[in-house]
Amino acid sequence: MIVSGHQPNYLPWLGLFDKMLHSDIFIIEDNVQYEQQGLTNRNKVKIQDKAKWLTVPIEHVGKPQLINQVKISNSAEPNWTKRHWLTLKHNYLVAPFWSKYCDFFRDAYSRDWTLLIDLNLHLLRGIMDFLDIKTPLVMASSLNASGEKGELALSKCKALGGTVQFSGDGARNYLDEKRFEEEGIKLIYQDFKYPIYRQLHGEYIPNLSVVDYLFCTGGVPWHSQTSLIIDGGIKC
Repeated sequence: MIVSGHQPNYLPWLGLFDKMLHSDIFIIEDNVQYEQQGLTNRNKVKIQDKAKWLTVPIEHVGKPQLINQVKISNSAEPNWTKRHWLTLKHNYLVAPFWSKYCDFFRDAYSRDWTLLIDLNLHLLRGIMDFLDIKTPLVMASSLNASGEKGELALSKCKALGGTVQFSGDGARNYLDEKRFEEEGIKLIYQDFKYPIYRQLHGEYIPNLSVVDYLFCTGGVPWHSQTSLIIDGGIKC
């Protein structure tokens, strides 16, 4: 069984969904520390001919917080949902598949959200449906796992009965291959090749939020353009 995971980012890039697709179970890393200026509360969309951040305002409490504790600062920026919705609408209204997905996003931005993770999970699950990804999600906070970095990843994989740990290539810096071998778990690293597709507004920009891919392509399969590297081998 292939196990992978990631932080519940806001409107993530396509690579996160590629990781989900190639996994039998996916861990939502909800109990890791929230990173300011990271991607948990923001991501990029295409505005005319450039990338623009869409950022969910969060409450700053003056101390580190876990992702599942982070609250949205609705009082400081009461119109952020309207702004995000209108940004998507104004820039993707003429996209080929706008009408296919716009109702979901309009509904999402018409709701009241308190916790960032609730918003992000709602968007994640909706986009998984659009991409026909059925991989079960498990919250990391529900697992009896312990340790730091590589040991923690190993502990989570073991807690789920995983036989394969599927990680981003950057995890090579902290995963100990020998420790996984000792536990009978194989390491696999993602080698995601971002697909080139027809975008709106000028030249192609890679690594945007998945919403750009959805509105422009309709979520066509990108799977043939990605591979796994196995250690030791492979109108609204």
